[in-house]
Amino acid sequence: MNRWKKEKTATIKPYKRPTLSGDGFGGRFGYFVARAITNIRQNIFVNVVTVGTITIALLIVSLFLLVFINLEGAVENWSERVQVTVYFDKELTTSEQSVFRDKILALPGALRVGYVSRDEALKRFKNRLRGQETLLEGVRSDVLPSSFEIALKRASRETESVETFVSALKRIPGITEVQYGEEWVRRFNSFLSFVRLMGVLVGGFLVIAVLFIVSNTIKLTIYARRDELEVMALVGATRFFIKAPFLLEGLLQGLAGSTISIALLFGLYEGFLHNADSFLTFNPVTSGLGFLPLEYIVGIFVSGAVLGFVGSFTSLRRFINV
Repeated sequence: MNRWKKEKTATIKPYKRPTLSGDGFGGRFGYFVARAITNIRQNIFVNVVTVGTITIALLIVSLFLLVFINLEGAVENWSERVQVTVYFDKELTTSEQSVFRDKILALPGALRVGYVSRDEALKRFKNRLRGQETLLEGVRSDVLPSSFEIALKRASRETESVETFVSALKRIPGITEVQYGEEWVRRFNSFLSFVRLMGVLVGGFLVIAVLFIVSNTIKLTIYARRDELEVMALVGATRFFIKAPFLLEGLLQGLAGSTISIALLFGLYEGFLHNADSFLTFNPVTSGLGFLPLEYIVGIFVSGAVLGFVGSFTSLRRFINV
């Protein structure tokens, strides 16, 4: 009897993992991709929930980005109205205009300089009083000053930078008066700082919320399949062999969610453009409203992939002791 047991034991060979077709990096990767796709097909409902969660989360973030980017563009256009006006008590000759223009452009922060003659100033005045032209009867252009309108560079539109520029401007001989709307500039820059601060706060909150929601959703999907992973660990599969298909599955889920979110965002954007005339007093197309730039779209795709991958990675570490 003991002899029979020894012979039977001798016939049992140790288990050896079968080689994958094309064993190596290419073969292993192909197997992991195929396994990830199989997992998705076998757990359609769970994957639909995960992809839907990623889609909604990225749609909220991308919608916020779309609004914030267009708001930044509008603020940038408004900031171009920050200009300095230099007045003269006489009409400047062509040579005098050239001299003053060169001196002004030599100052740090000056972007463009435009001369406004007395005739042009009177014409603008009449346009502003359109319908009340009788108020200007008998008014001649020589009662108005000539001026230079100076547009500032973007970096020089802050309150302190404008004040520094104006101080340097006043030191140029021949300039009698400088105006730049001190109070308006101060209020505008305060509003600009507020918009950016709110954008950072809201954006940070949304990113944290998205990470939390997506991570917990993927955590639940992996928890529902913990028996499968524990069995693989018991039969001797390595940690990498177990994790790789699930990590690729999370990556595919993230890419699918980001693709759907971009498609939905574009649909919302197009729908808004085609129906904006019924509830807006301006044309959003001519006002410069645009879709997300290409680099932001690529960033959303990458973010979706990272969300799916990291969510799967952290969930595997927490629930499966492999």
